[in-house]
Amino acid sequence: MISKRILNLMLTAAIAIPAVPVFSVPSQAQVQLHELLFGGGRKKREERRQEEVRRAAPAKIVTVSSPRYYTYKPEAMTTVSIASLMPEAEQAGGLEPSLDFESRRFAEATALAPDTSLTMEKDIAAALKAHYAANPKFIWSRGNSVTDEAKAVAAMLEKAADQGLEAADYAVAVPRDGWSMDNPAGRTADLLAFEMTLSARAIRYAQDVKDGAVIPDKLSGYHDFPLPRLGAEQTIGILSKTKNPGFWLKTLEPRQEEYAALKRELASLRAEDVDEIVIPSGTFVKVGQTEPALPLIVKALRKRVSEETRVKHAATFAEYLGGEEYTHAIAELVRDFQRENGLVPDGIVGRNTISHLSDVGHASKVERVELAMERLRWHPEEFGMRHVVINQPAFRATYTENGVDKLSTRAVIGKKSNQTSFFFDEVETVVYNPYWGVPQSIIVNEMLPKLYRDPSYLDRAGYEVTNASGRRVSSASVQWWNYSGKVPYDVRQKPGPSNALGEVKILFPNKHSIYMHDTPSRHLFDRDVRAFSHGCVRLQQPQAMAAAVLGKSEDYVRSMIAAGGGEKAEKVAKKVPVFISYYTAWPTAEGKVEYFSDIYDRDIYLDRALKAVHQARGSADS
Repeated sequence: MISKRILNLMLTAAIAIPAVPVFSVPSQAQVQLHELLFGGGRKKREERRQEEVRRAAPAKIVTVSSPRYYTYKPEAMTTVSIASLMPEAEQAGGLEPSLDFESRRFAEATALAPDTSLTMEKDIAAALKAHYAANPKFIWSRGNSVTDEAKAVAAMLEKAADQGLEAADYAVAVPRDGWSMDNPAGRTADLLAFEMTLSARAIRYAQDVKDGAVIPDKLSGYHDFPLPRLGAEQTIGILSKTKNPGFWLKTLEPRQEEYAALKRELASLRAEDVDEIVIPSGTFVKVGQTEPALPLIVKALRKRVSEETRVKHAATFAEYLGGEEYTHAIAELVRDFQRENGLVPDGIVGRNTISHLSDVGHASKVERVELAMERLRWHPEEFGMRHVVINQPAFRATYTENGVDKLSTRAVIGKKSNQTSFFFDEVETVVYNPYWGVPQSIIVNEMLPKLYRDPSYLDRAGYEVTNASGRRVSSASVQWWNYSGKVPYDVRQKPGPSNALGEVKILFPNKHSIYMHDTPSRHLFDRDVRAFSHGCVRLQQPQAMAAAVLGKSEDYVRSMIAAGGGEKAEKVAKKVPVFISYYTAWPTAEGKVEYFSDIYDRDIYLDRALKAVHQARGSADS
């Protein structure tokens, strides 16, 4: 053991060693020796290192931002005269005699074209001008009479509200069959105005009923529907050649059974004699408490429970005389109602139970159905024989085969700050015992602040770090504080019981890096509102979904997981369409439409966009 005298001599020698001028601040060697001799050296060095890190770290991290919502801008409108849409006289064959009466009639009409103005989308105006220049004939009249086909199309446009569309945007006044023989020029002018108006409105209707009145990608960065829309030039070409244009327009409607169910629901709502039961918001009652709204609650239960539950609790209904005491018997009735609706059967009447008991306002129901129909028009006309629909507001993923729902499982979707996008794709691969590739948004927004303080954090937490060349590096070796935004490193979590993706993930490669997967956080599926993820879709029954898309058994999937050996991928035999959707009104397999909360406020943005489109069309027409 070193004596105190020797220590003092060593310290004196250390101070005397430098042959350079003595500074008032001790040298590094002196400080290190002092820490070695008098203790606390390791702690002080760590404190100094952390202080250096804090000084070197950027003042503020530039976080990876989520997509944003836009102010919707409708398609540009233009006001044109009927005359301006007509071909020049020489293009229409002048006034030369012709054996083709219809060609001669159209050529003569060019000289009688009225100055009446029409408002339409610019692409529609261009398509009409090009079409009638190349095909100088009437589509919607023969001789001096409107055709039956034209009347049928006009009648269809008049009923556009049946499709959840604004009927006024497509309305066309049909000339009367009777007309004055004393004014043939006036009749020709009327038929020409009708010709151009019906052509323009039929094109608009065709485009809207097939692809939607709103272009979804103009709503927000969360929407991703890159399909080309039905072109105006293509549409007028088909309308002019088909023998039954009304039938062709009918074929453009979405052909999913869900669309038909929504259409029926819309008609039913509009014919309904409304008797709404609205339970006051904020109502919350447990057994033994009194509640002024209890008569409304029991009335709603009587209206909404299944016939089986109604029979089971017939005595409770019969004995209830309108009091405010929440009894055990009523609580048991509530529990059965909660089970029927996929709620936690706790017997407590709170916000989620009330949302299922209260009638959604009638006008709100109509709006939600119309918005659901609009959203369905963004999809292909058919979902396919095998497909998966993930309805975000319902927190549910459903696998359907040959028109039958084979699996419907609870799902967890993105938080409002990390919303799940709205798009469609195809399931291609199932991965067993997966790695979790951490998105840059999580690395930067959540991990980087920790790494500033503790660069070895990822090494200890079971993550692998690779550089831009793909070489594995230690997290502790990276000078994370040099980065204030996206980093040139990839981070992934190793497979295992704590892996964020659990034991299986189901991939449909997309630019949003969204997929379905398992999760170790099983307790979240007990919640009624399940918006907790960073955007991906967690499934309560991931192995069942993997088996469904693979066309194999759950035992097979379990055996692949149990086989171990690290991450393994298996291609599906045939790709399965998957629709990551957003419907606040959606039918069950039995065709009953259910209503859900607008968790991301997307109904608000779509409703504003539809109103903007209608206003642009209407204000221009007025």
